Amino acid sequence: MSALHLGESVPPVLATILYLLAYRVRSRQLAGAGRPVARWRTCCLVMGVLLVAVVQLPPLDGLADTLLVAHMLQHILIGDIASLLIVFGLTGPVLAPVLRTRASRALRRACTPLVALALWAVDLYAWHLPILYQLAIRHDLVHACEHACLLWFGTLMWLALIGPLRKPAWFGGWSRLVYVFGMRLVGAVLANVLIWAHTVFYPVYASPDARRGLSPLSDQSLAGGVMMVEQVFLTTAVLGWLFVRWARQEEDRQSLLDLAARHGLGLGADRADRAARAGTAATARLREQLLAADGRSEHSAREAERSRS
Repeated sequence: MSALHLGESVPPVLATILYLLAYRVRSRQLAGAGRPVARWRTCCLVMGVLLVAVVQLPPLDGLADTLLVAHMLQHILIGDIASLLIVFGLTGPVLAPVLRTRASRALRRACTPLVALALWAVDLYAWHLPILYQLAIRHDLVHACEHACLLWFGTLMWLALIGPLRKPAWFGGWSRLVYVFGMRLVGAVLANVLIWAHTVFYPVYASPDARRGLSPLSDQSLAGGVMMVEQVFLTTAVLGWLFVRWARQEEDRQSLLDLAARHGLGLGADRADRAARAGTAATARLREQLLAADGRSEHSAREAERSRS
C-alpha cells in the first residue's frame, strides 16, 4: 500500500475506533444498570460501522476513483446499507445521553419523517450533480465530505422510519409504507436517468473507462443498474421487516391491554402502544409493573379485610 493510500485510510479507521468505543462504553453502562442492549442490535451497529470503514479502504476506494459503478456501489453501501445497520443498533437508552443535550432538539426536528426524507433526497441529488460528483473524485477532502453526508442523511432517513425517537401520531402503518415507496421513488428516478441517458454526465471517468475497454456510457448505465437492483432488494427486505414488526407490536399491545383488563388495572391504549413500539424489553417492563401493581392491590385488599374483621 502506498504512503498516499495509507494516509487516506487513517481517518475512516480512527472514526471507526471512536464510534465503536463510544458504543461499547454506553452498552456497558446500560448492562450494569440492568438494561442490556440486545446482542443482535450490537452486531448490526458493529457491522454497519465496519462497513463504512471497509468501503473507504483499498481496493474499493481506489476503484471508486476510476470506475463510476464502483463509486456508486460505495455510495449504496454507505448511504443505504451501513446507515440502516447503524440505526438497527440504536435504542432510546443508547441515545439517551445525546437526547438530553440541547443539540438534540435539532436532531429531533431533522428526524421527523417529512424533513428527514426531504433532506436525504436533496443530499442524494446534490452529490450526484456532475460538478460535485467529479469534484469529489478530484479532491479527497470533498470525497470524505460526500461520504459523511451520505452516511448522516441516510441515518436520519432510517431513524425517521424505524429509529427509537418518538414518531408523529399520523405516522402509522400506511404512512410508513408510503414513506418507503417515496424513498425508492427518489432513488429510482436517479437510477433510471443514469441507465437510459445518452449523455455522459461524469467525463472524469472517460479515460479510465477507455483503458479498461469500457465506454463511459456503459459504466454510467451499470452504475444506474446497480442502484436499481439494490433498491428492489432493500425495499422488499425493509417492507417485510416492517410488516413483521407491526404484527409483533400489535400482539404485544393487545396482550398488555388484556393483562390490565383481567386484573382490573387502568392502562391507557396510548401507553400500551408506546411500550409495544419501544420493543420487547419495554413491553416486559410494563408487564412486570402491571403485575406488581396487581400484587400491591391484592395485598392492600387483604390488609383492609383483616382490619375490618
